Amino acid sequence: MRFDDNAGLDASEVQDLRGSGGGGGGIGGRVALGGGGLGVVGVIIYFVLSQLGGVSTGGSGLSGGLGGIGSGQQVDNSTLASECKTGADANKNHDCAIVAIVNSVQDYWTQQFARSGSTYQKAPTKFFNGGVRTGCGSATSDTGPFYCPADSDVYIDLSFFEELKTRFGAQGGLFTEAYVLAHEYGHHVQNLLGTSQKGSGSGPTSGSVRLELQADCYAGVWANHASTTPTESGKPLITDVTQDDINSALDTASRIGDDYIQENLGGGQVDRSKFTHGTSAQRKKWFTTGFQTGEPARCDTFGTNNLG
Repeated sequence: MRFDDNAGLDASEVQDLRGSGGGGGGIGGRVALGGGGLGVVGVIIYFVLSQLGGVSTGGSGLSGGLGGIGSGQQVDNSTLASECKTGADANKNHDCAIVAIVNSVQDYWTQQFARSGSTYQKAPTKFFNGGVRTGCGSATSDTGPFYCPADSDVYIDLSFFEELKTRFGAQGGLFTEAYVLAHEYGHHVQNLLGTSQKGSGSGPTSGSVRLELQADCYAGVWANHASTTPTESGKPLITDVTQDDINSALDTASRIGDDYIQENLGGGQVDRSKFTHGTSAQRKKWFTTGFQTGEPARCDTFGTNNLG
């Protein structure tokens, strides 16, 4: 995946909370699991670490010290704003590439909502280190990337992408990161459309599974349009999405299915009653459905008995 060197970036769509300080010590109101409150890999990271003894499993959310921005502190976006101005910056600077991906995803949904006669409300992606306070409670980096419906923000500790490679064995690469972010924005779309409230329970046909598979499909829809979606300048920000890019997204999808996680990184036994995200095959299927059709309407995982 490459970016148009001359395309402009909007760094305001990303808020950098790293290095803001937030104080140590746990606080109340921890991030709750389920209901679409956490995105694709967030709950999965929690599941893995709880199975391996990596986090406390008490209560309904994640515990641990809080880093990141604290109440009343200011966000410092000056570095991103000065470094991330064009696609050329995105081609050589990882943080700027994330800004470009967020811009592209939100440009697509802005235009798609407009075609449907409605208005897309943009949501920022917030970079953090260690931990963060959100409208859904507090979370640590162990949560993985997640979307909080309460404040309509996407949260990510960028070190997570290295975790994908080292712990999950994913190929990695920039389009893997694009897939994860596009999935989280799929949850934002669900929140705007009122679909999020359907995502509850566990099991192979649960609302939680359907919600996550739909977000995978929405990520695929964006990937279909990524190289043709114009920015405000009228030119696409992304110049090409290759088959290798798609393969890396599918590789990641295959390693974050409930069955793969349980068998390879959990206790070794697959318990379908605990499924919340879908199998590896289902995740690949629904991303592929979105990518091949490019149509959000084909992502109705709640209206089918055949999830794959």
